[in-house]
Amino acid sequence: QVQLVESGGGLVQAGGSLRLSCSASGRTLSGYVMGWFRQAPTKEREFVGAISRSFGTTYYADSVKGRFTISKAKNTVYLQMNSLKPEDTAVYYCAARSSSLSSRRSDEYDYWGQGTQVAVSS
Repeated sequence: QVQLVESGGGLVQAGGSLRLSCSASGRTLSGYVMGWFRQAPTKEREFVGAISRSFGTTYYADSVKGRFTISKAKNTVYLQMNSLKPEDTAVYYCAARSSSLSSRRSDEYDYWGQGTQVAVSS
């Protein structure tokens, strides 16, 4: 199993940038697909992006494509967020999936971090 801890959230003005980090312990990340999700108040948890476990192929929701970038190094996964918009305001979660295939479905991920708050002001 793996334990995940997110960090890097905060308050930023529209058009600004943040980089979220997800640090893993207990097991190497090389055995997992890593995903990022977000959830705004009263909204369903939404897929943001994912990175494959073998070759680092990335996938993004249309709403963030071209603005957000996922990368990983050692036991840390990053979500670089640029050109932030007020509608990006949410709690952001990283998640790990015990599979060779990436997924956009939250119920297909096995481990979750505690979440980190991102607030974007207009």
